[in-house]
Amino acid sequence: MAKKTIRPAKKLSGTITLPGDKSISHRAIMLGAIADGTTVARGVLDCDDCNYTIHAFREMGVRIAKEGGSTVMHGAGLNGLKRPAGSIYVGESGTTMRLLAGILAGQKFESVLEGDLSLSKRPMQRIIEPLGLMGAKIRSASGGYPPLRIKAGKLKPIDYKMKVASAQVKSAILFAGLYTTGITKVREKVKSRDHTERMMRYFGADIKYDGLTVALRGGRRLFGQALEVPGDISSAAFFMVAATLIKGSKIRINRVSINPTRAGILDVLQRMGSNVKIINKVEAFEPFADIEVSSAVTKGTVIKEEEIPRLIDELPVIFVLAALSSGRTIVRGASELRVKETDRIRSMQDNLSSMGAKISVCKGSLVIEGRRYLDGAPLKSFGDHRTCMAMTVAALAAKGASAIDDVACVSKSFPEFFDVMEGLK
Repeated sequence: MAKKTIRPAKKLSGTITLPGDKSISHRAIMLGAIADGTTVARGVLDCDDCNYTIHAFREMGVRIAKEGGSTVMHGAGLNGLKRPAGSIYVGESGTTMRLLAGILAGQKFESVLEGDLSLSKRPMQRIIEPLGLMGAKIRSASGGYPPLRIKAGKLKPIDYKMKVASAQVKSAILFAGLYTTGITKVREKVKSRDHTERMMRYFGADIKYDGLTVALRGGRRLFGQALEVPGDISSAAFFMVAATLIKGSKIRINRVSINPTRAGILDVLQRMGSNVKIINKVEAFEPFADIEVSSAVTKGTVIKEEEIPRLIDELPVIFVLAALSSGRTIVRGASELRVKETDRIRSMQDNLSSMGAKISVCKGSLVIEGRRYLDGAPLKSFGDHRTCMAMTVAALAAKGASAIDDVACVSKSFPEFFDVMEGLK
């Protein structure tokens, strides 16, 4: 366990460029691996989760190399993957397991996906059901938990109405849809992040998405592409909130993804009074821009259930901002946080309460009463990268030193987090 003491910051200033977006990186690796030809992706995030995705495809015979700042996939084509020698281990990466299950459902060999203890507690029935309707035979541990044993069958397209707002479930269905000969449709109640749709189109898939419906015609070859992965807005969120909270701060974050299905954090920050400016916007296959943030006095807000899919990963650090904003913040419909790497509602509630915050759960909603300051305290990461980084922000804005029991977990998504933050002090 790597314990770290964090002292309050006087101010943050400077310009940073963050590692590539994790969600986009996963999809670039996957599509590059099953496309024809070579894909050269600059800025793919070098972290545990994405490296597990790379490892999975290497196990199935795909040549993937890291060359300078690029990740090069020599694609095997839709039907060119080889049976792995054993089970495929994906660590804590729920994205790898769920999306890869869709691809493996379309192969001619049986495969097994397994993860670590935390992933083995995350629900997979949400993908088992639709993939089963498409013809895949998937066995799991009792209750629909990993490991998953996938016996592919001849897949057929489905018209599926989503039961939960989940880009991972939608993506698993769409990846499986590539291996059908008809049109697979996914209908959403609330729009989830659309990275898969955008990137499939970029690689040549016959895919249409308008509003809440996605339609994919299967059986079409994909072709390798050159692309650049923009910075991760989920990683940027920690710096945006820190700069907002710490008096006298002013920072600039270059080339951050501002995909509308992911940019809910920007809406919430502006609503709470943060000084956030979006500049130098570029429309590419994924839109990106530079973001400037300076310190501000903020106020509470109400976050509605329909907003949650656009900011699910940013909620832990939003809780920190709410704890130091005047008035009350209410977060509705965030139960999905309970089935992440840890129960993030519990982890954040325990930590912020130890620092003096007033945070409670009432009728399914999280209620945070803002206060003027937080006290330094012993903190726990619960082995969760986002809890750890959110509590680092809280510690930087607190009165007195704090100590986080284990910070090694940040390597899951942002290994350089502490170095980048230190460079802004």
